[in-house]
Amino acid sequence: MAGYTGSKDDYLKRLRRIEGQVRGIQRMVEDDTYCIDVLTQVSAITKALQSVSLGLLEDHVGHCVVGAARESDEAAEAKVREAADAIARLVRS
Repeated sequence: MAGYTGSKDDYLKRLRRIEGQVRGIQRMVEDDTYCIDVLTQVSAITKALQSVSLGLLEDHVGHCVVGAARESDEAAEAKVREAADAIARLVRS
């Protein structure tokens, strides 16, 4: 079971809202909207995706990493490494 299962509906609602924002940006570009206005919307979407990412990471640590720590030291080590790698990818993006 995924660590975010309890929040799945909330994540889906947020992702659908982000999807709508992306479609809005497509329309803005089609309509030749002023560049800065488009960039403002891109920034808003980026922040929204970062918020989803942080929530998923928190759920992962609270569920998957904690569960692995209860299982064994080796499993905990693997999940911590996995989380650290995910954090590194998020920081680079």
